[in-house]
Amino acid sequence: MDARKYLGRFGLHGDLALQPVKFLSGGQKSRLAFAELAWSSPHIMLLDEPTNHLDLETIEGLAMALNKFEGGVVLVSHDDRLVSMVADELWVVTPGPSKEIPGRVTVFEGSFEEYREMLRSEFIDKNLTSGGRIKRKT
Repeated sequence: MDARKYLGRFGLHGDLALQPVKFLSGGQKSRLAFAELAWSSPHIMLLDEPTNHLDLETIEGLAMALNKFEGGVVLVSHDDRLVSMVADELWVVTPGPSKEIPGRVTVFEGSFEEYREMLRSEFIDKNLTSGGRIKRKT
């Protein structure tokens, strides 16, 4: 496959694919990094909080790259924007009652929006909200 065509799959179209890396934005560099990773044709990628310290453009570039990726992706993230853009299936990790007793992983049967609404309702039921915002423990 032509390198420019390949980079175009990750949002690096036209002359952008010819730019030196130092002139690319953060989001474009992220797309390039994922293009390079995908070039090695892994069957699966494991990503743990990949949006830490990324701006919105970079997160969107990451989402674009993940959606183009043909293998499997296991994504651990608290970034609801990224999860809503890329997740096909939502696995919920529930901690165990102690370090000695493990938690569990379940597949949520519904959309990410339904999961978010379920959590919002639980927070309201437990009076963990204040004026539409989640109360933080200090």
